[in-house]
Amino acid sequence: MPEGPEIHRAADTLARAVVGQSLQRIWFAKPELKQYEELLEGCRVQSIAPRGKALLTEFEGGLTLYTHNQLYGIWKVVRPGARPDSKRSLRVAIDTAKASILLYSASDVEIWPSTEIDQHPLIRRLGPDVLDPDLDLTTVATRLQSKRFAGRTLAALLLDQHFLAGIGNYLRSEILFQAGIAAERRAGDLSEDEAARLVQACIAIPKRSYLSRGISPAVGMRADYLNDSESSFQFHVFDRAGEPCLECGQIIERVELAGRRLYRCTRCQR
Repeated sequence: MPEGPEIHRAADTLARAVVGQSLQRIWFAKPELKQYEELLEGCRVQSIAPRGKALLTEFEGGLTLYTHNQLYGIWKVVRPGARPDSKRSLRVAIDTAKASILLYSASDVEIWPSTEIDQHPLIRRLGPDVLDPDLDLTTVATRLQSKRFAGRTLAALLLDQHFLAGIGNYLRSEILFQAGIAAERRAGDLSEDEAARLVQACIAIPKRSYLSRGISPAVGMRADYLNDSESSFQFHVFDRAGEPCLECGQIIERVELAGRRLYRCTRCQR
């Protein structure tokens, strides 16, 4: 499933294509959404923004399209009115004079009044977006030590969208490696220094992944994550089982924790 950085990049691409444009046509596969097609025609696309792993497309007139790609959904930007051949099922088509954006294979597609979208059952429970520019170290540290989250293992906590929205499997492995902490540790048992390293990594690594706009093989040291340059994001442990750790040479392990694969260096992560 795409994680926060990928969702933010998708939102950027879609927004560049159609935001500010008037709808020439909008089409929904779901029968219950057909009622909105004529209603939305001619309305401007006001914004396309990520919320956790969902996308919110707000239209002039007070309606917002909620979509969640889940595992198989994908958006495509094409020339106006185009419908490329695809084995995927088309779910949403938004046509403007400038471009068309098409959503394939996604199962979660809903229309909400814009003033009520924050009450969507999935959105209202989300924690702060990990790529929100206003998210600071103090906010993450406070949540980490709160009664709600302090008793959780880090393996489970970092996948919980109620803690921080947008962290998924590859970010979890890389954050824990950067912080030098084992996934089995509990948030409330961390020392002050460990907690500070984890909080910093929770903000720095998603930001680096988003800015890089791409992933390359790991070729550097952990400190590279804290540089704000737009060089390619590098996996230091994720998907590197059986390869040597770039810090210490220990062989990277793959384990199953909190129902998902996790990669780690047992020498670097205590």
